[in-house]
Amino acid sequence: MSEFERIPSIKRAPDEEYYVPGHRTCAGCGPALCYRLVAKAAGPNTIFIGPTGCMYVANTSYGCGPWRVPWIHAQITNGGGVASGIETAFKMLIKKKKYDGEQPNVIVMAGDGGSTDIGLQALSGMIYRGHKVLFICYDNESYANTGVQVSPTTPYGAWTTFTPAGKAIPEGRKLFPKDNPKMIAHGHPYLKYVATGSIGYPVDLMNKVRKGLAQDGPAYLQLHATCPKGWQFPSNKTIEMAKLAVQTGMFQVYEVENGEYKVSVNIKERKPVSEYMKLQNRFAHLKPEHIEKMQAFIDARCAEVGITVPVVATTE
Repeated sequence: MSEFERIPSIKRAPDEEYYVPGHRTCAGCGPALCYRLVAKAAGPNTIFIGPTGCMYVANTSYGCGPWRVPWIHAQITNGGGVASGIETAFKMLIKKKKYDGEQPNVIVMAGDGGSTDIGLQALSGMIYRGHKVLFICYDNESYANTGVQVSPTTPYGAWTTFTPAGKAIPEGRKLFPKDNPKMIAHGHPYLKYVATGSIGYPVDLMNKVRKGLAQDGPAYLQLHATCPKGWQFPSNKTIEMAKLAVQTGMFQVYEVENGEYKVSVNIKERKPVSEYMKLQNRFAHLKPEHIEKMQAFIDARCAEVGITVPVVATTE
């Protein structure tokens, strides 16, 4: 079995752990689980770049961290730039016969701020130059480590410290989220692989990490990482909430190869978005018309990637 052959089932996943106990994340932290799955799939010959965000702040207190592989901090603005330099340095060392090992996996693990917002320019440059780097966005839909402020991936209607609901703006968050995977997939001529994944579907997530690393150039993954603190739900519901996001279409799981979309997680019917939103206090202030607006938006976004199954309410 080659290093990057797809993992067919959870039983075939590697036993080794490269993101280990010792971090200080919140109970039920989705991004921490995301990191663990990515590291497990990538293996020991890996270098992680961690732009400022939850997975930097919560993991590096007092000069220690939970990684069994090399890790380096980058500014929130330049994860793609730092990764480009590391990838090129190893390539040149190998070419000049100053390093006799294999080219390492170079992976950026950035939050939605370091991927879709402040770090977007360095990500775009890295892809355009064709560096063999896997850039991963762990998407917890806010600037969570600094107090749960709004980000470009925050859903419409969500309460954040920057989008509080009130009389003037009853829905709180007025804007719909940016769709970074689609923007990147169709805007970079040298990018062959873009995908989304969810911690609720770990085998699919690990498969895509390996497939991204197997590319002969850059790859981009956006991984949905549920956040109990920011989304205001019980910490023991992290996986349940992640699966429900996919089952309602609030997060779509797919691959884009050479411009072609392929849905990765097939569901026979979609649940209404209300069944997902009612479980999170960040949406508790919304009125029926706001939920209807969100449903219409999600219906359209699902259709764009080929998710055409009907919406069917669960009978309680």
